[in-house]
Amino acid sequence: MKVLRSFLCAAAIGIPMASACAATPQPLLERALALSDAAEPDVIAWRRHLHQHPELAYAEVETARYIAAALARIPGVEVQTGIARTGIKAVLRGGKPGPVVALRADMDALPVEERNDLPFRSTAKAAWRGQEVSVSHVCGHDTHVAMLLGAAQALAAMREDLPGTVVFLFQPAEEIGPGAENPSGALAMVKAGVLENPKVDVVLGQHIGAQAPKGSISYRPGAMLASIDVFNIKLNGAGGHGAAPWAANSPMLAAAEIALGLQNIVSHRTNPTIDGGATVVTVGMLQSGNRFNILPETAELSGTVRALSAQNQKVAHEQIRMKAEHIAASYGVKADVRIDTGGGYGVLVNDAPTTLALVDALKAAAGKDKVAEILPSMGSEDFGAFGGTGVPVVFWILNASPYPDRAGPTNHSPLFTIDESAMRIGVRALTSATLAQMTRARTGAR
Repeated sequence: MKVLRSFLCAAAIGIPMASACAATPQPLLERALALSDAAEPDVIAWRRHLHQHPELAYAEVETARYIAAALARIPGVEVQTGIARTGIKAVLRGGKPGPVVALRADMDALPVEERNDLPFRSTAKAAWRGQEVSVSHVCGHDTHVAMLLGAAQALAAMREDLPGTVVFLFQPAEEIGPGAENPSGALAMVKAGVLENPKVDVVLGQHIGAQAPKGSISYRPGAMLASIDVFNIKLNGAGGHGAAPWAANSPMLAAAEIALGLQNIVSHRTNPTIDGGATVVTVGMLQSGNRFNILPETAELSGTVRALSAQNQKVAHEQIRMKAEHIAASYGVKADVRIDTGGGYGVLVNDAPTTLALVDALKAAAGKDKVAEILPSMGSEDFGAFGGTGVPVVFWILNASPYPDRAGPTNHSPLFTIDESAMRIGVRALTSATLAQMTRARTGAR
């Protein structure tokens, strides 16, 4: 059975049988999983503290201070702070030679008031775009940080037997979004050189969600999450009185037609048959005028483009610009079209051989029947910026629905909650995947 299993695995990912499915030595794996389980009380405590003290993108000052203090208590971990403003890089050098595996967690929260009865519910406030807003971890980044701290604690306890080096990346500003003045936190950390000294061989990450039963894991080789770009269209005409529209040249009708015209880009201009053909163009804002009897002289539209292929992404950009400018010209008004391309939010593409090689490790963490491949999502994540450097990346979803028989509220919802017991599986996944990658690299698999 062992010979047959190795042959099937090698055939599946197209690499030599001798190196395809190198397994982590069982005693080492069992020790890592036991240490991961033992970290659960600390992980829950870390998560609850972070949940009560959320901070927005590039303002994670106290969050970073708290993380650095927790890392300082873990023997063998070298800590660097202030990377990409508030980011942290910590290095754990194993007692044996081997590859360098980076593990990433994002730290920032959202300008959303959470609505639940948790005893550690956030009541934090902060300034956001000139207004005071409620702040909360309704995307689950508090759990990401807590689980990565748990993995650091578990792996440090076995550092003498660790065949390689682990780099722990605590990243700011994943939620800042494209179109902002600042790049995303992942891109900023890459530019700050976090994948060098030591040179990272692979970056692993996970995201918690509540759309499937707790403790299960979803993965996908290849394109997993879409790119996201923000477009903004400003129209300028001539205002006037509602009683005499012929004496004015308001851009309102042009704005309405542009909004409708953009809807046929996906259905008629993008190619759904290519690999990663899914594309979404959404108008999320259309604003013009402020009184019923005044024809405004300006109008503005904004929205997003999401794509799983660079080809369709380019087509969508070209079509938005062309339609907006031509429709505006047909009404005799001017259009200023701007498209902010990513800033770190390209297509998240998991390295296929590396992803497939880690499936057994994820099964060891969650259970053989708790790990499944999923279809790509049109959601976006800046984790792909690490892969944009040429370093292989693997990203998976840790499911944590608070309900036993149905999905919970989605991430970013004010009602978003998770089952904390799933975090134990998340720590196990990080440690197991790290060891599997170290073993795989040591045997020459790529």
